[in-house]
Amino acid sequence: MELELGDVQTTALIPLVIKANETLRPNARIKDPKAVEIIQKLNIDTKPYDKFLSHESVIARTIMLDRQIKRIIAQAPDTIIVNIGAGFDNRFSRIDNGKIWWFDLDLPDSIAARKKAFPVQERVTMLPGNVLEDAWCPAVKEILKSRQSTPVFIAEDLFMYFTMEQIRTLLNILKMNFSCGILIAEQNSKLMQRREKHHDTVKSTNAHFRSGTDSAQEIADLTEGIQLLEEHSFNEEMKKYALRGKLFALLLPKVNDRWATFSWGI
Repeated sequence: MELELGDVQTTALIPLVIKANETLRPNARIKDPKAVEIIQKLNIDTKPYDKFLSHESVIARTIMLDRQIKRIIAQAPDTIIVNIGAGFDNRFSRIDNGKIWWFDLDLPDSIAARKKAFPVQERVTMLPGNVLEDAWCPAVKEILKSRQSTPVFIAEDLFMYFTMEQIRTLLNILKMNFSCGILIAEQNSKLMQRREKHHDTVKSTNAHFRSGTDSAQEIADLTEGIQLLEEHSFNEEMKKYALRGKLFALLLPKVNDRWATFSWGI
């Protein structure tokens, strides 16, 4: 399998490698056989993409988001979910209830690579597009016509590569095109933005952190009508598994990334 990805899209290899390696562990906390399959087909050195803190952080955020999405679809079984910046994410296979409709949205080169790795699936649409433009929205709105649930948008491992102005643009696109919605977005800290060259895995790519927040309220304040519902540090999950994770949570409680949930029109 040959991949041609831009600098930011290349960061999708980090969670892919970590999920594959975790799946192969005897007591794997998550299972992603598709990640294992893709990594086995790629002729790349995986070592730069899997370091302890990134590994534990990716596993924690995966467990936390899977749990949250499962709660949402338990209450609204026909939910439409848009996975923004999907990369090689395989969350649909872990949370599918047989009714949800799933969109994997990413830039054209990423979707082209994704189509090489993932088969066509019922109720899954691989959607090429720039999330900072609204050309992708009609495809989602067409499916929404036949469903009564509130659409859910996921932005995992994305906002840190956007400027705050670009995040504002995304929020306005969501508000203008969807009368209501839920956005679950990963946040990184301002300290991590300043110290990106020390990040254990991103430093192995050509990508750069372009924003960070001390509180997700800074995101909600970018545009009127966006409400911050909750925010949870990955430390909450990460500290359950390893002494180094516990120490990281204790000594650097505000450094790790966070899941923040926003809503509008609800």
